This record gives sequence, C-alpha cells and structure tokens, in this order.
Amino acid sequence: MAVLQRFGAVSIRIYVDDHRPPHFHIVTPDFHAIVRISDLAVIAGDAKAGDLAEALAWAREHREILALKWAELNERG
Repeated sequence: MAVLQRFGAVSIRIYVDDHRPPHFHIVTPDFHAIVRISDLAVIAGDAKAGDLAEALAWAREHREILALKWAELNERG
C-alpha cells in the first residue's frame, strides 16, 4: 500500500495488486471511499463532504501522479 497524501486523519492510498478500474482510496477512521482516477467519480463507499472535497481537489491537481502510481503498483509484468 502506498499512502500518497494525508490531510489530518484523511489519507489517499493506492493498494498493490488491486482490482480495476484504476482507482484510489480515501480513508479515515470513520469512512472509506473508492475514487476512479480517470474521472474522479466516487465508485464505492462514502465520505464526509468536506473531507471528500479536500481529497478530490488534491487528486485533480495530482491525477498524473495517481495514474503513474497505480500503474507501478498494479500493472507490473
């Protein structure tokens, strides 16, 4: 698992050998959401509105890093 960013108790993670589509996890002690990298749509789980907004704002600015990290951890030959 790679933790790419933290906002207090919120972390953005990508797991090794995870399922498609390419996505990242927004995790706190109280919730867990899965967000597709290509369009930043929440595809599973839920999150507090403020935490989700902060994580998605970061993801918009770092989408290329998210895609590269996904490929590194999940599309190994």
